[in-house]
Amino acid sequence: MLSLSHDFADAVPALATPWAAAPAPQARLLVLNEELATSLGLDPSFLRSPAGVQTLVGAAVPEGAVPVAQAYAGHQFGGFSPRLGDGRALLLGELRAPDGALRDLHLKGSGATPYARAGDGLAAVGPMLREYVMSEAMHALGIPTTRSLAVVATGREVQREVALAGAVLVRTASSHLRVGSVEYARGTGDIAVLRDVVDYAIARHHPEVSGDDVPALGLFRAVVAAQADLVAKWMLVGFIHGVMNTDNMTLSGETIDYGPCAFLDAYDPATAFSSIDTAGRYAYGNQPYIAEWNLARLAEAMLPLFDDDLERAVAMAQEALARFRPLFAAARSAGMRRKLGFADADADADADAETVGVADDEVEALAGELHEMLERARADYTSSFRALSDAARGDATTLSRALGGDAALGVWLERWRAHAPDPVVMDAANPIYIPRNHLVEEALAAASAGDLEPLGWLTTVLSTPFTERSGAERYAEPAGADFVAGFRTFCGT
Repeated sequence: MLSLSHDFADAVPALATPWAAAPAPQARLLVLNEELATSLGLDPSFLRSPAGVQTLVGAAVPEGAVPVAQAYAGHQFGGFSPRLGDGRALLLGELRAPDGALRDLHLKGSGATPYARAGDGLAAVGPMLREYVMSEAMHALGIPTTRSLAVVATGREVQREVALAGAVLVRTASSHLRVGSVEYARGTGDIAVLRDVVDYAIARHHPEVSGDDVPALGLFRAVVAAQADLVAKWMLVGFIHGVMNTDNMTLSGETIDYGPCAFLDAYDPATAFSSIDTAGRYAYGNQPYIAEWNLARLAEAMLPLFDDDLERAVAMAQEALARFRPLFAAARSAGMRRKLGFADADADADADAETVGVADDEVEALAGELHEMLERARADYTSSFRALSDAARGDATTLSRALGGDAALGVWLERWRAHAPDPVVMDAANPIYIPRNHLVEEALAAASAGDLEPLGWLTTVLSTPFTERSGAERYAEPAGADFVAGFRTFCGT
């Protein structure tokens, strides 16, 4: 059996609306993440049973659970919405994993709540499986993320442009506290509610700052650092979130909400796949700037907890926010150093002295010139970086082909090889397999038609992104130019 607590509902009642999931008349398990279930101390055999499936869709409320829809606000495409919240989601409760960590168990697509804003609160099979695939691929890439425990077909139809089969996603997270949670609390006008949210975030994620002179400022600094590291990791693998509203930025530093996300194919910083991002606000190259902008909104919401004097509070917020850019630059630079085959600058004494000794400005120059060649050729981002390993071993044929025979490559290779890049370091930093957009669409189309085998193969390959698999060559191949040119993503709401 499954036992859950109700930590969030108890700690922040002003942001927790008790609610029940909509009926799922013919609940049927589509996919279960047994590895995740086991790591959470859950019994996969129970989750596969009829009683377990009813629990996964919220029909059978676990012992101790108080399911709630969470309230939050958000800046969406720059405009403020004071009341958003879980319109089609429920926090079933929290469970204590064997490692001692508290994890949310959360449903998506479980029916309309008081925050549904005239929506039906439902979700279709395709978008829920998409989040399953993408979030688990991100986890395998080493990027902090919410994770997907299961997708369950509900037996209900979901009316969009056409009638679609309904489904519920079951996901876990360190918490579902967002920048928008703090914005909502500030919007109540009740400082006690704001303090409840911030105190709970500190206790849940950063208890080490509870003894600071200004604990709220310590929390803000920690969120700045977590988001700088997270977005740097996104950039290094070519991930585009697609809808970086403040209600989609967690205080834990985990990636959340995989609606219109995608991965770069042809390298272009202006790439934006989302059908609703017509101005490219959340394009690949804009993501660090948007993260900083979102963090500024968080600081504004937290100002009363920094200092009673507004001028001093603003100065404290500005000083803390100013850490974002250097922290992001350092995280990206460290990651790019590894992608180019150089050991970390602070590597131990046993590492190759020459690769450790490559200066940061030289790494940045090499990275900048490589990205210029990638952009000129509209080269595939993932496979081009992976081809560096062969180039370091003496064969630059694949890389040269990817870059369209760019005349600048020869000089660049000579300069790069002079620093003795280590292909083993590159192999561990540059994935072979990512959830390529054409493969994800292919697997989701098959799954929506009842064939889950392509999805199973895809998730298996993506679970070990840095290790070459015999027979998996097509999973490493870029999409055709026609697919890339016309590809769009959708929120799935």
